[in-house]
Amino acid sequence: MTVDEVDALVGADADYRDAERAFLAAGWTPCGVGDWAFALRSPDGQRAVRISPFDPAGPYVAEIYRQAAHTRQVPRLFVHRRLAGGGDLSVMEWLSAVPEPEAVAFHRAIAERAPEVAEVAEVIRRVHERAQAELPWCGPLDVNPDNVMRTADGRLVIADVFSAAGPELYRTAAEDPQLVVARIPEPERRFMADIPLTSSGPWEPGAQEKLMAGLAAADAAITGS
Repeated sequence: MTVDEVDALVGADADYRDAERAFLAAGWTPCGVGDWAFALRSPDGQRAVRISPFDPAGPYVAEIYRQAAHTRQVPRLFVHRRLAGGGDLSVMEWLSAVPEPEAVAFHRAIAERAPEVAEVAEVIRRVHERAQAELPWCGPLDVNPDNVMRTADGRLVIADVFSAAGPELYRTAAEDPQLVVARIPEPERRFMADIPLTSSGPWEPGAQEKLMAGLAAADAAITGS
């Protein structure tokens, strides 16, 4: 799937809801939900699209996939683009789960920069270091075994290597929304309360509305409206 094909399917001003509707209409089917995003599988089963309502770290993870593509130890990335409101969309090759001991060993090899994974480990280190300098509330490297997966041709790859520091970011948004408003522009956090939180959630009743109301009030205080 090419950039032009995705752009034809999902308009330039599309948000995550528009993207989901477009892929569903094209025959893609739901195949998974996480904390930050949900995934759909292509009709031929060979690709998946990851769609997030709000994911500041998405461009950095996509950059890891691009820079480390030659190692074949990251997923093959066909398309990455931002969505209106701070969302993120990536079309990648289809991946399958691996046994936990195998995933843990792969994570350990990357952490120790073992020779067989030294190149991908260096790309991860370099891009993550830049994200830590540029991205408010950048999270640590994620050693969740679920992030190590297998491609259709048998390769082990590491996916979703880090994200925004979710607990810290959302706690700050609830307790000090002025700080979040000052550091993340409104167009990049419009759907901040729409992430699924499937693993660490669910959202408490009313929490999403309260969080967005606090951010809106902080925005209004700055603009005077």
